[in-house]
Amino acid sequence: MKRRFTEEQIIQMLKEHAAGGKAGELCRRHGISQTTLYKWKAKYGGMEASDAKKLKTLESENAKLKRLVADLSLDKVVLQDLLSKNW
Repeated sequence: MKRRFTEEQIIQMLKEHAAGGKAGELCRRHGISQTTLYKWKAKYGGMEASDAKKLKTLESENAKLKRLVADLSLDKVVLQDLLSKNW
């Protein structure tokens, strides 16, 4: 079963690993793979919990803005097609 961890839990695991915890033991205890641990380390390494919350907020805002740009671009293309036809 796939388990979801919060940013705070992920950062706590990374701090534990940085304090000298062995990766294999840490992964076994929390039920994750070492690949997942190192991906989290690349993404969240050196962050505090508040930084991770800001990152998540910014990522969701960025996704909304990308959807908005895509919608507006599609509208623009449709309007240009309509205007280019001879009536």
